[in-house]
Amino acid sequence: MEPSKAILRKVGEAIRRFKMIRDGDRVAVALSGGKDSLTLLETLLALSRKAPIEFSVAAFTIEQGKFLRPIEPLGEYLRSRGVDWTYFHDVPSHRLLAEKPDHGCDLCSRYRRRAVYEVAKGLGANVIAFGHTADDFCEALLRNAMFTGKLSALPAVTHSRDGEFRLIRPLVFVTEDLTTQFAGSLGAPVIPCGCSQRTGTVRRSLRDLFSSLEGDYPHLKENLLSAMGNLDPSRLLDPRYLDSDRAPALEPELFPILSE
Repeated sequence: MEPSKAILRKVGEAIRRFKMIRDGDRVAVALSGGKDSLTLLETLLALSRKAPIEFSVAAFTIEQGKFLRPIEPLGEYLRSRGVDWTYFHDVPSHRLLAEKPDHGCDLCSRYRRRAVYEVAKGLGANVIAFGHTADDFCEALLRNAMFTGKLSALPAVTHSRDGEFRLIRPLVFVTEDLTTQFAGSLGAPVIPCGCSQRTGTVRRSLRDLFSSLEGDYPHLKENLLSAMGNLDPSRLLDPRYLDSDRAPALEPELFPILSE
């Protein structure tokens, strides 16, 4: 079963707008076991058969010891679909889990990133695709603004530090209601990660906030995504983007505290 026309259109738009995939690319999809990365894999496989350019798709899963169910059913499903899939048991991550069970997300991500690059290199890939959705982009924007004091989200396209890999997030315009619907229609096994079950986190709070607002404002995420691509630096507070020489002088009577 192919993804819906809405998903195909939104992913195609992201690929075109940000030049994510180019002729001759070998794309490795980071398959986490969840609905979003599974939707991404199926969408890229469908597009690889239809796109006017030639590119190949492979998938891989990094085992860090945090899956809540056995991974074998996912492997059986992928093999039945003829998908080129690599399952990588990351020994350093398991050692970290045993020695520092309370380690933070940043350390876990660092271990996973190393393993991702190692696997992608073995697959002969030059592009690595991640399943972050529009929801993730919106949550990252608010999280960074509210808790780090930085106006940023996730990059749609970036590169590994050494420039060996192009890192892409083709689901940037796809909301999770679409991935939930599509993944459910596949009948494919979804393997949750223990990290996704954590409660009381900032991410959970932001998701609850979106859920409470979207009943009255159904286009909230679409508007936030639009805002990320429609900046007006002159209305922000970064002096690097302000023409202070052309700014009007302050009137002392309007700002008495400044004239004292």
